[in-house]
Amino acid sequence: MQAALVTGSSRGIGLATAVELAREGFAIAINGPAEDDELAAAVETVRAEGVPVVAAAFDVSEVGAHGGHLAAIEAAIGPLTTLVNNAGVGVMSRGDPLDVSEESYDRCQAVNAKAVFFLCQAFSRQLLARDRDGDLFHSIVNVTSSNAAAVSVARSEYCASKASAAMTTQAFAVRLGGEGIHVYDIRPGLIETAMTTPVIEHYRQRAEDGLTVLPRVGHSWEVGRIIASLASGKVPYTTGQVIAADGGMLIPRF
Repeated sequence: MQAALVTGSSRGIGLATAVELAREGFAIAINGPAEDDELAAAVETVRAEGVPVVAAAFDVSEVGAHGGHLAAIEAAIGPLTTLVNNAGVGVMSRGDPLDVSEESYDRCQAVNAKAVFFLCQAFSRQLLARDRDGDLFHSIVNVTSSNAAAVSVARSEYCASKASAAMTTQAFAVRLGGEGIHVYDIRPGLIETAMTTPVIEHYRQRAEDGLTVLPRVGHSWEVGRIIASLASGKVPYTTGQVIAADGGMLIPRF
């Protein structure tokens, strides 16, 4: 059986991804920063799909603990085949790059970039240290953002952190290709989630007015389905790809 850790999966894109993976038959580790009602509810939502599920409460930015958490997850649901690095944070306040605080920059880097790199590292080491079932598809999917490529000046530190995570994808794709481990970069655009609630109505109108080629905002389940398809090996002979889940927003146009 395939098994996946989805970070930041107590809500939003992460939870939708966990549900879609469960529907593909994956055992799932649901992650959030703390043992709370939101994490417990997410576990029950995924468990309803009829697969083994475990709650994995830990802060992804605590890099030194990654190996122990991965080992505990495997003890509960079996050998992991899949890592989805979805956990992320936004800026502490929008504004001029000239006014960005070191605290906000470091927070974005710690969760959106550093944690992604070192979870990729810990997961890869765990896979390479054991005999793997050649019939199972092994993969890492990093959820970055359209802002890995397109600048949002008011969220410059966020953009910088997502660009770093995007390069992490490329580096690990090259390193792990010979080992049969596939690595992908998913870049959501305008997706309706709890994180985007304060601004989504503004962007919904902009999407309808032509910001996106498909004139609407996206849904978490759509991103989750893309990730589940990749992790299930339904897009064979690929690795290192950037998949823009953005309704065509970043297509160059005149």
